Formats: sequence, structure tokens, C-alpha cells
Amino acid sequence: MLHAGLDLSRKRLDVCLLSDQGELVRELTAFPDAGGLKALARRVEADGEPVRAVIESMTGARFIHDTLERYGWEVEIADAQKVKGLAPLAVKTDRIDARVLAVLSHRDLVPAVWLPDPRVRREREWARFRLHLVKHRSQLKNRIHSALNSFGCPCPVTDLFGVAGREHLARLDLPEPWRGNIAASLALIDQLEAQVVEVDAKLRASGADHPYVPLLLTVPGVGWVLAFTIAAEIGEIERFASPAKLTGYTGLCPRVRQSGESDRRGPLSKHGPRYLRWALLEATMHALRHPAYAERYQRNKRRLGRQRAPRSPRSTSPAGSPTRSGTCSLATRSSLPEAPLFDWRPDRPFGLAPESEASDFAWSSR
Repeated sequence: MLHAGLDLSRKRLDVCLLSDQGELVRELTAFPDAGGLKALARRVEADGEPVRAVIESMTGARFIHDTLERYGWEVEIADAQKVKGLAPLAVKTDRIDARVLAVLSHRDLVPAVWLPDPRVRREREWARFRLHLVKHRSQLKNRIHSALNSFGCPCPVTDLFGVAGREHLARLDLPEPWRGNIAASLALIDQLEAQVVEVDAKLRASGADHPYVPLLLTVPGVGWVLAFTIAAEIGEIERFASPAKLTGYTGLCPRVRQSGESDRRGPLSKHGPRYLRWALLEATMHALRHPAYAERYQRNKRRLGRQRAPRSPRSTSPAGSPTRSGTCSLATRSSLPEAPLFDWRPDRPFGLAPESEASDFAWSSR
């Protein structure tokens, strides 16, 4: 068997071939397109041995993986961060990277990542593209609201983009180019809305037969879109050995700092797929209104609100002296001298009162 290390760059693919004994067979380069990969497969096929290839996870790695597998290669995608930890390099070039990957394949030390099948990739693309459309639609709506606020035209209706809101926008007398920009934004919003509806129909048609979507719909706060997005981002749940592994994959588990008996939990780690994390957080915000969680949410909200109440940076000093923030107590303010901060007598520079008269008043006025 030949072990191939593949290092992909923008315009070429560096290939290093090692024998089953770990000896260097040859080093090749190819174009990272369909024709270049076909020519590469033919050149290596002349050796008459099966090929096991490794490529780092990056943009374009899936195309290399799928194309070479069609020509009979066994291709794995390696985690780039773990490869760097296994084989730190003082000198790093494309040829050296390809040889390192070939050595890892020969020694069976490849930190391979899970690669979704074409069905899961298609579902992910639908869900992510819908999120992309909604994001652009929201940006256009925000620009229209910003333009109205700039000209002192507050929104008098609940939905500015409903029937009454569109009539209100048509009656506004705004100068150019803002009026033309609003008209163009409304046209784009209508187009994006039509595309979102079309994607929603695809999600419902595909999610009807999905094994995970019916179960996710039973969770409070999860609708069709979130259920499909969560199912597509998880992919095959069997690849997780335990629920803790799945929780760690989502990036929603808090960071834990343990030292002896101390167990401090910090913010969320935020590692993992951002689309899955967004969908789960969105489901959480919707679930807060559900009767099963509303009472607990309000109780925690009141408790956290009391903890986050504004506090004085330092306890009040004895009566008559200012605090750290530069303010005085009410008793101290009532006993302040009547001398003004500014005294406009011409014999004093800039009209400032003497320091002895104005210092206490200045503390209370800062």
C-alpha cells in the first residue's frame, strides 16, 4: 500500500508518496481541479498498489476527498490543529507538510475528522442558506428603520413591512437618495422573502422523513426550522459515545476550572459548529415562554437581577469625606460651604474661586 500526504494550496496540490516500509517513493504536484486529480490518479495507478491518502481539513478538502475516492483511493481528512500538535514543525513548507501527513498515515496516527455524507451536506446547505437569506433580510429592514429615524419619522405601526406599514412608507416624503434606497430595499426584501418561503418548503418536505425532526419537534421552543437545523448540524448522533460528548461538541458546556475541592464554572466554551450553537440558543429563547420553564426563568431573572444591582465602588467614608467615585454623602452635601465654584471677581485669574473655598464643592460636582 502507498501512503499519500496531500497539501492543498490555492493553485496546486503537493503529493508525497511513501511505501509500506516508510520509504519515499516520489513527490508529485497536481492541479486541484477535476482534470488535475484525474491525471494524478492515473500517474499513481501505474504503481499497481492501493493508496491511502491524508489531507488536512480546509476549504476544498471535501472536493479532493470525493474526487479521489471515486478513483479508488482511501482518503481521510485530518484535523489541522491536532496534526500541528502531533508534528510541530520548525520549518514549514507545502512539501514538508505533505511528507508529515504521509508519515502520519504510515504510522496510523491520523487524527481523522468525521465527514458527513452527501445527504447531510445537502441538508446543512439548505438550513445555512436559509439563515443567510434571513440575515440579509434583517439587515435591509434595519437600514430602512435607520433611514426613518434619521429624518424624524418614527414607525407608527407594529409591523413596518406589513400592509399598513407599506402604506405608511409610500406616504413619506423623503429626499433622494433615501427614498430610492428604501424602494430598492423593499423590492429586495420581497425577493428574499419569496426565497425563504421556497427554502422552508424544501425543509418541510425533507424533514418529514427525517428520523430526528419528529423527536425534536416535541421539545419546547423548537419549530420546523430549528428542528431541521439541529438535525442537519448533528448529522449522525451515533458518532457520539455519550450525551456528554454531544454537549461538548455543541460548545454550550461551561468552562470548568478545578483546583482541589474548588470547582468554578465560567462562560460557555463556544467551540464547535456555530450554526448548531445558534439553533440551540434560539430554541432556548423560545422555550423561556413555555409554561414548563416560564416560572423558573422569571425566578432566575429576578435572582440574577438582584445580584447585578449597581453597587458603590467603595463603602461610604466617615461623614464629611468623599467616596472613591468622587461623590459625597447627603449629610456632607448639606454641610458644604456656600462658596461658589466660580467667582467672577476680576482680581482672580480666570474667575476661579480660591482652592480653600471651592475644593469641597468641586468634589460634590464632579
